[in-house]
Amino acid sequence: MDYLDHLEAEAIYILREVAGQFEKPALLFSGGKDSITLVHLAQKAFKPGKFPFPLVHIDTGHNFKETIDFRDWLVAQIGEKLIVGSVQDSIDQGRVREQKGKNASRNALQTVTLLDTIEKYKFDACIGGARRDEEKARAKERVFSVRDEFGQWDPKRQRAELWDILNGNINQGENVRVFPISNWTELDVWNYIKRENIALPSLYFSHEREVVSRNGQWMAADQCLQIDNEDIITCKMVRFRTVGDMTCTAAVCSEAVHIDDIIKEIKASTISERGARIDDKVSEAAMEERKKEGYF
Repeated sequence: MDYLDHLEAEAIYILREVAGQFEKPALLFSGGKDSITLVHLAQKAFKPGKFPFPLVHIDTGHNFKETIDFRDWLVAQIGEKLIVGSVQDSIDQGRVREQKGKNASRNALQTVTLLDTIEKYKFDACIGGARRDEEKARAKERVFSVRDEFGQWDPKRQRAELWDILNGNINQGENVRVFPISNWTELDVWNYIKRENIALPSLYFSHEREVVSRNGQWMAADQCLQIDNEDIITCKMVRFRTVGDMTCTAAVCSEAVHIDDIIKEIKASTISERGARIDDKVSEAAMEERKKEGYF
């Protein structure tokens, strides 16, 4: 078997274990390449039947238009249920307070919206596309990662997963975050996307775009960045290695317009894809602190 076949089989096994062990699972869908890959794997795991879970998107209101358009197109194509949790609704309800200032971001506010959505629909397992190679805090996760009744993560409570035995036993109020592609790398994902001919948002491929320099990185020029007279907007050929909130997701200068070009670019890169995520640079333990609070 090809190594991609092994990774695919493992992910499908995990997805089926979720369906067998939990009463109300959900697949967290960001519109990025990893969650799109998960949807493709779920189709292989469960079609021609319906998915045993809805897709859940936590919308910051500052997402790329290309991401939202692709999300809606994909949901229409596969005919599955989509639930959208809105950060703007959380702000309007006084559940969170929006940051102020030029570098304000809604990214951290997603945690409250996510936890409220989990509570509203009583989800006991949330599937996501996080991978161990992305960031050191994510490398500490198990495939089944237990969250307490407050949605918080304690790395010291991680369970052993010997011989691929996955333990979904949880107490009332707890939930599990599930990572079917935890053992994949960014390069594995792109090789799989190429092999399976999976459609992606145009953001991932090099295109000419208006950008502005922030914190030494190129950000998409949009009013959610609170652009003022000090900012110089310029056009560059860029693409995005990771897709998130526009206020914290930087582009990379690139000429990669085809998948083969992207694969070559990744092989030559010396930084991880999350090197373009400004929210990870708040502190050395930025991701781990957010995860402890309930961030995915």
